[in-house]
Amino acid sequence: MLLIITSTHQPATDLGFLLHKHPEKYQEFSLPFGKAHVFYPVAEQTRCTAALVLDVDPVALVRGRQGSRTGGLLDQYVNDRPYAASSFLSVALRRVYASALGGRCELRPELAELAIPLEARFTPLRCRGGIGVAESLFLPLGYELSATPLGEGLYWDVTITATTTLAQLLSHLYVLIPVLDDHKHYWIGEDEIEKLLRHGEGWLPQHPARELITRRYLKHSRRLARLAIAQLETVDGPPESEEPEEVPVPKRRLNDERLERVADVLKASGAKSVLDLGCGSGRLLGLLMKTQQFERITGVDVSSRDLDTAAERLHLDTMTDSQRQRVNLLHGALTYRDRRLAGFDAAAVVEVIEHIDAPRLTAFADAVFGTARPRTIVLTTPNAEYNAKYENLDAEDMRHADHRFEWSRAEFAAWVEKAAADYGYEFRIENIGEADPELGAPTQMAVFTCI
Repeated sequence: MLLIITSTHQPATDLGFLLHKHPEKYQEFSLPFGKAHVFYPVAEQTRCTAALVLDVDPVALVRGRQGSRTGGLLDQYVNDRPYAASSFLSVALRRVYASALGGRCELRPELAELAIPLEARFTPLRCRGGIGVAESLFLPLGYELSATPLGEGLYWDVTITATTTLAQLLSHLYVLIPVLDDHKHYWIGEDEIEKLLRHGEGWLPQHPARELITRRYLKHSRRLARLAIAQLETVDGPPESEEPEEVPVPKRRLNDERLERVADVLKASGAKSVLDLGCGSGRLLGLLMKTQQFERITGVDVSSRDLDTAAERLHLDTMTDSQRQRVNLLHGALTYRDRRLAGFDAAAVVEVIEHIDAPRLTAFADAVFGTARPRTIVLTTPNAEYNAKYENLDAEDMRHADHRFEWSRAEFAAWVEKAAADYGYEFRIENIGEADPELGAPTQMAVFTCI
């Protein structure tokens, strides 16, 4: 599959600065599913073209799908996944053009904010629903679109043009290519909502096809789509009226409040070295980096993909040496003793414990409270009783498909008290989020202090 980006801004070779890829160099990047190649077929003052060629290894795809519920062996080999523009191309775009996608241009920062004439061609594109779907997605964003059918018209050679920033163009492609294909090659969870909101910032809330985009981007998960659309509606704001009205203060997202509360507790503890255990995509790490008190910050997660996302969010590739010395990412599981985690002043375990199988909680406690043993531990988890407030959850449902359990307030308090007694900690329990008089708050937080 092929993505070609062309600029006619003069000098057009400024595209090399924006993409952080020198026009005179051929570059190759290894990916979990193949290789990406970047080169410049044209690099002149009046026109510059950068080509991203994605070479997906179909054998590696089959090996990676052993044991999955994707059909028989023939179905695994005979499909268009290695050849048609899809979520594989979006992942490659994020990996190869990470700085440009994030709107950063280290050598020429003023270029990143400049709207320039850009053209993007991506082929072959499998467009579910016909090329009219592509028009409904790109035309409202100010693009001109042309498309040539390939074969019977199931696949298309598509070109879009507009005067815009490169970061905006890449954000649109990152989100909309898998939407057009209407498929993603990887499992998705609530972190995918955060990706959608981040890359859709400034354009998705107002897009006339935002519900279609949201559903397809989230693989038609009704629960995730409802959560995402609800957040998009808060960004969109109230409709305009003839009479000026006082605009209500938007309600703060629970996750934002939770991370801020955890960061405040860590700061108040006086900690200078902090662990984020189960750091996920790195949102708390980014918040901690803003506080100079924290001289050493380490994120730990069992998911390599989440660690890659965290590295992108933190811009590790463009950090100064002094910044880079403050932060570290480690691959590891929280149910095994890990001496690398010892010697830290404090640790955060934010919405992680409920993802651990209940029989492994003893091992988790021993690894965190026993082996790592920071002076302060801040742990948050959902309050199961509060689930009755969510209209989209039935009585037996949990908030996330990967949750192994969710505790009531009494169950949480009992576990906290036992862990503190077993390992020599004092504790206090606090609420996070707007509390219901009967059901309590949506999130419960325990703060442990080593005796």
